[in-house]
Amino acid sequence: MKTAIEIRQNFVDGKISAVEIVTQYLERIKKYDSELNAFLAVFNERALEKAKALDAKREKGEPLGKLAGVPIAIKDNILIEGQLCTCASKMLENYKAPYSATVARLLEEEDAILIGKTNMDEFAMGGSGTHSAFGPTKNPYDLTCSPGGSSSGSAAAVSADLCPIALGSDTGGSIRQPAALTGIVGFKPTYGRVSRYGLVAFGSSLDQIGPFTHSVKDVALMMEVLGKHCEHDSTSLNTTPIRYLEEIESSLEGKRIGVPWHFLEELNGEVKDNFEESIEKLKSLGAEVIDVDLDILKYGVSIYYILSTAEASTNLARFDGIRYGYRTKKAENLESTYRLSRSKGFGWEVKNRILLGTSVLSSSSYEELFAKAQKVRTLLIHKMREAFGKCDCIAIPTAPSTAFALDGMKDPLEEYLQDLYTIGANMAGLPAISVPSGLSAKGKPFGIQFMGPQTHDLEVMRFAYAFESKCPPLSPPQFGAGND
Repeated sequence: MKTAIEIRQNFVDGKISAVEIVTQYLERIKKYDSELNAFLAVFNERALEKAKALDAKREKGEPLGKLAGVPIAIKDNILIEGQLCTCASKMLENYKAPYSATVARLLEEEDAILIGKTNMDEFAMGGSGTHSAFGPTKNPYDLTCSPGGSSSGSAAAVSADLCPIALGSDTGGSIRQPAALTGIVGFKPTYGRVSRYGLVAFGSSLDQIGPFTHSVKDVALMMEVLGKHCEHDSTSLNTTPIRYLEEIESSLEGKRIGVPWHFLEELNGEVKDNFEESIEKLKSLGAEVIDVDLDILKYGVSIYYILSTAEASTNLARFDGIRYGYRTKKAENLESTYRLSRSKGFGWEVKNRILLGTSVLSSSSYEELFAKAQKVRTLLIHKMREAFGKCDCIAIPTAPSTAFALDGMKDPLEEYLQDLYTIGANMAGLPAISVPSGLSAKGKPFGIQFMGPQTHDLEVMRFAYAFESKCPPLSPPQFGAGND
């Protein structure tokens, strides 16, 4: 597996053409994706046309972008003008994007080659990759297991080396958790660091776009491209550009890493053993590990599923069978058009969350549930700030388990608890990254997560990069990446 930095350098040096690069990845997608189901659409003609244009650009000696020749996949809730954007839902099965998301535009401006749209839990609601109207995505390390979610297709595609980089969206852990379960790197930037313009909203105060990669340096490269102010997004940060690649290498000597040991007291088995081994590696790099109080995170899942479903109920109200999206042919009046279009267009998990969100926003529940959840969220933010007053970074497992069976979670609550360790970063708008930290006895990946204060994205990457340098690369998955 080659990193994006290696691919670009080989292209710039003339060792390989962009057409050859794209052809290799398209052939891998054709060979492996019928079983993985990572892609919902593959841009064969578009990608090859872009590759030919890049080869001509290099031939003329024109300047090449930071992502020149690098194929990148996009989660199917991010708009690309003229391409279908389904959100893995029957509701948007035939919806073509009228414009491109800011992230898609920025990638193409730096000569990236958009290669396809990836599968996901419908409207980004799920942590397993099984809630797609177009079938579940499978984990390259074990085809009977989930790759996590909701950015399941993006994670599986990078893990199986069907593309070197993919974009996902993270509302409660939907980049980091699947990254951990598929043995790759996944980064959720500070809220507002990357524009959400052109992202189909789930929870507007929580959503953030970020990359899946094979290395932390590739994350740094992507953030140099994506971490820019966007006038179309009112929450976009207008800050000085950061030279992530130049500044990512830094010693951990004397740095303080906070670990919420009391909150993690129920962690057990191989996940606990792997995390403790990872902490020892950080100590060997010169970092000091201290205990921090983040017990408030035990309320995280509860407040997340109140606030996120409330926002989802509001955001998804626009899909009514009138303006765009699925529209029933059986309706007899306006009321039945709404009712039948939404009941047939949405899957059961999305309908569950809409119902829950509508309930918590009702007059009878608003003060008791929604308003209290907002207050607890504020307390969580304060507790995070207190913790960062004592340490530079917080380390915590990314997921409470390794990859689970595709049909292994019958109880929705069990799946919701997959977000236990990732939700805090979304609630507080913090940067957080998941890095591979080893394999279980059954060959399933573990991940460790680093979180930092708001806007300290570079510092989080430094911890991740230092840890990555201490860990041997994971054995590639048996399916896909390990077969060529």
